[in-house]
Amino acid sequence: MSIKVVQEYERAVIFRLGRLLPGGAKGPGIFFIVPCIDTYRKVDLRVLSFEVPPQEILSKDSVTVAVDAVVYFRISNATISVTNVEDASRSTKLLAQTTLRNILGTKTLAEMLSDREAISLQMQATLDEATEPWGVKVERVEVKDVRLPIQLQRAMAAEAEAAREARAKVIVAEGEQKASRALKEAADVIAESPQAIQLRYLQTLNSISAEKNSTIIFPFPVDLLSALLHQQQHSSTQQPSLSTQNQQQTQIQPINRSPVHKTNVFSTVVAPASQQYQMSPGTTYHSTIHSSDTSSKANLL
Repeated sequence: MSIKVVQEYERAVIFRLGRLLPGGAKGPGIFFIVPCIDTYRKVDLRVLSFEVPPQEILSKDSVTVAVDAVVYFRISNATISVTNVEDASRSTKLLAQTTLRNILGTKTLAEMLSDREAISLQMQATLDEATEPWGVKVERVEVKDVRLPIQLQRAMAAEAEAAREARAKVIVAEGEQKASRALKEAADVIAESPQAIQLRYLQTLNSISAEKNSTIIFPFPVDLLSALLHQQQHSSTQQPSLSTQNQQQTQIQPINRSPVHKTNVFSTVVAPASQQYQMSPGTTYHSTIHSSDTSSKANLL
């Protein structure tokens, strides 16, 4: 007889002459075996883990991604795990790879990125059901990382940035709209009360003087400015009529030629600078010359 010891977290499956001894796995504690007749195999009942290598997966919307995961499992039945499968740990690892590819192949890229918890629970349920005949209990499955192609990452980053800019513009526009409404209401209230306008004017001057500026700007009253503009327009409308009267007074009327006598006189006719006279025979022009000491009249034939 030979004495063997197994730990609390271990179990021993004993075979005698190739047959499984009745009573199931032994342990924890000591057990006896017969040399050359009995053989045994220890099974660890603690939770084990392994990493699923990155899998190249084509998503439902035809996007190629690389996904890896972590699986946590334990041996729930030592006897079945020894008699039904050669290597329970390795078999569970291979099954996890294929299950990950099958499940993620039915998901879109958006679902992979947003529904990781649901994918993990679905993988856990699928693996647990498949490994139950092996005496394996899958405790937990976690999707570690979803790697996207570089071009797709840039495109998604640009799309996200554009969406953020659009939201920012909408927020700014809404703020300006609310501010304009508030300003309109304030303007309506101030317009109804002249005292409020004067108070606002004094408040503005007070705030300008408190800033210690070298230049102070005094607002020009709008009503006074409108009165000045109206007066200027009124004066501009009267000015053309006065200039027309002056032109009519300065025009020189032609005088018909008198046949009584014929005289050739060369004289200088003084006229306004704005008028030019052409002398032609057969027409008599009458012009009056005013000076400081003399007055004369000349007739040109």
